[in-house]
Amino acid sequence: MQGKVVVTQAQGPRTAASMARTGLARSGRPGAIRRILLALSAGLALSGGCELSAAAPQAITAAAKPAAKPAAKPVAKVAALQAVRSVEGIDEYRLPNGLQVLLIPDASKPTTTVNMTYRVGSRFENYGETGMAHLLEHLLFKGTPRNPQVWADFNKRGFSANGSTWYDRTNYFASFSANSDNLRWYIDWQADAMVNSFIARKDLDSEMTVVRNEMEMGENDAGRILMEKTLATMFQWHNYGKSTIGARTDVEGVDITRLQAFYKRYYQPDNATLIVSGKFDVAQVLGWVQQSFGRIPKPTRKLEQPYTLDPVQDGERTVTVRRVGGVPQVFAAYHVMPGAHPDFAAVELLPLILADTPSGRLHKALVEGQQAAGVFGFTEGLADPGFILFGAQLSPSRICSRRRRTCLPCWRRCAASPSPQPMSSAPGPSGSRAGTCISPIPSAWAWPCPRPWPRATGACSSC
Repeated sequence: MQGKVVVTQAQGPRTAASMARTGLARSGRPGAIRRILLALSAGLALSGGCELSAAAPQAITAAAKPAAKPAAKPVAKVAALQAVRSVEGIDEYRLPNGLQVLLIPDASKPTTTVNMTYRVGSRFENYGETGMAHLLEHLLFKGTPRNPQVWADFNKRGFSANGSTWYDRTNYFASFSANSDNLRWYIDWQADAMVNSFIARKDLDSEMTVVRNEMEMGENDAGRILMEKTLATMFQWHNYGKSTIGARTDVEGVDITRLQAFYKRYYQPDNATLIVSGKFDVAQVLGWVQQSFGRIPKPTRKLEQPYTLDPVQDGERTVTVRRVGGVPQVFAAYHVMPGAHPDFAAVELLPLILADTPSGRLHKALVEGQQAAGVFGFTEGLADPGFILFGAQLSPSRICSRRRRTCLPCWRRCAASPSPQPMSSAPGPSGSRAGTCISPIPSAWAWPCPRPWPRATGACSSC
């Protein structure tokens, strides 16, 4: 096993796993949308791991179904949607301006959920810009000249709506009882907000109290701080090592012109995916999307993708965080491949195999062995090489350094003695049917990476 990071910290009533999942879990979106968001974060068009049946592009006209009411005046010429592909009940379309549209109709649902995902998050922030992606999430709800009272409109229509920011993406979503008028309004608002949001200094000043409150909640959560220090130790150069909410000085001193430039650069149709799921009329939605988004011109600017990656970690790293509190924790974090890599499917299984209650191997070894009060694990499908993290919550009476010496060898033993029963009989790249990536406990602790991402470990403890 190459490299190791050790971090120490006090208390932590919440696990780091729950906080790291905030970007995806807090919205309560349907499973299909969650899969798509993970795929977008990992740099994929669609997830599912199956062959896409791509038909020849075909124009979708707004007149697929007769309109309920005639337009008051002729609609300006808008570009036609093109059918791209269909897989597992998910239909993909594109506008010439670059907007990707994914429709997941399900007539058995009483509700409709709309999700707009922009492929920009904290990974795209430069020096002095940390927290910008998150600030824009807040300011987009401050309205446009045509829709100045966004939250009032949401409440009046009974929407369950919010937004979230993560490393690789920012998304805005709303769920509501299936209603064509509400659906049409929300699609139109998303198109309006994409290019006409105020992003004004006065709104930034008024929203700063809310952002500071979020920041202070994180600062007062020992488990969240421990996770931030762990990732900062793992990633010395890549922005995955920085908190999405940003540095306090960057957030409080943000220049409004730079924030507006950030908005205009990334909030464009060629950098966005609109997802509609649940109960709705497909032909109607296609017409509304074409009418609302088809008017937006294709950007002339070219987006540059970040290329910074950390070198292979040279040895284990350790960091200790000490705070007053009563719930010590020990973390062990490992570098893994990007979410789009074929081997990442095996990585996603590891938290279930190792940390599940009551069948996980770490649970049996540490909790049933009375070495820890609980264990957890999680990973994220990210665009660049990411991480998998395991943790153990200890009793306040335990001596942290001693428990750390107990927990870390336990994690290593799980890797050194994988179950002899493979989880899949599918042949690997070399034709073998039992390999690193399909074993119940792959050697992810010292991952044999063919790519230049690090394969070292990070261990953190709290006391």
